[in-house]
Amino acid sequence: MNISRNVIIVFSLVTIIIVMPVVSAQITSPELSILPGIDNNVLSVNTLLKIENVDTVTVNDNHDPLIGNLKCGEEVNTVIAAERIIEKCGTRIPTDNEIVQAQKEAAQKQALISQQALAVSSVNVPVYFHVINNGEGIENGDIPESQIIDQMDVLNNAYPSTYTFSLAGIDRTTNSVWYMAGPGTRAESGMKTTLRKGGADALNIYTNNMGGGLLGWATFPWDYEKKPNMDGVVILYSSLPGGEAEPYNLGDTATHEIGHWVGLFHTFQGGCTPTNDYVSDTPAERSPAYGCPEGRDSCTNKKFPGLDPIYNFMDYTNDSCMNHFTEGQASRMTDMWVYRLKP
Repeated sequence: MNISRNVIIVFSLVTIIIVMPVVSAQITSPELSILPGIDNNVLSVNTLLKIENVDTVTVNDNHDPLIGNLKCGEEVNTVIAAERIIEKCGTRIPTDNEIVQAQKEAAQKQALISQQALAVSSVNVPVYFHVINNGEGIENGDIPESQIIDQMDVLNNAYPSTYTFSLAGIDRTTNSVWYMAGPGTRAESGMKTTLRKGGADALNIYTNNMGGGLLGWATFPWDYEKKPNMDGVVILYSSLPGGEAEPYNLGDTATHEIGHWVGLFHTFQGGCTPTNDYVSDTPAERSPAYGCPEGRDSCTNKKFPGLDPIYNFMDYTNDSCMNHFTEGQASRMTDMWVYRLKP
């Protein structure tokens, strides 16, 4: 199974003719015949979006959506039609007020905790894996222990040396409802309430086949106090190392989601704004990056220098493209870990 976040079909050198914005835009290309069951070589954007599971159209290799006011007769190098947008992450987007409040609370908690506790040079995170399956066999999500061990290695190689992840336990549950659980559902609540182990500092990872074009989601550290049973990370079982969710099968879906679990945001959160992702050394980014678009710069204003952080674990690029957290992100992890310490 080869999953792509955004790119399935590419048409070269097409002409966009606008009569009415987007709705009446026409795409012309002699290569439209590669679309299954499509004979006409002139299609409106809306018609294209209704073809089988196609649900977005983008206009270039940076995957910028086909929206806004294009000039009449404007040419673009490529038009990309996606069968399905694969969302790297289903983690909710916190409001600005929530972020500010969380940071104030973190500062207050730090003041209550002894300097000795805050000066701990390393954090060892116990990890509980909950394998949700639909029956026996990896085709039903019953992943082998070897993939879990490989996933643990990925995490320990990805995170700063101050963080280590230790496998504390593995359990397996056959449940067809939980197997398809998505964020915010009763199935998610039932699954987590029943299976979660450990305290605030314990990482619970649930693997299932969530569907909906998602690869995973997570809770933030400041969520724990109000809803401790919901704390944790859920990832698509086939995103573990050696899984079938290519090109997201090297284990960095877990890396990304655990980033949220320790308090990080997407690199593109806030877009081209001064606050952006609340980390000073990640360049501002207007929208998620897919694939591995080297040289992409979506915030061209001089106020926001630097190319997009496409190699960062908190973007949406392919697993093979992601390779680091920044020092600023490591510092934020440390600041937000206070939510997982006892005062």
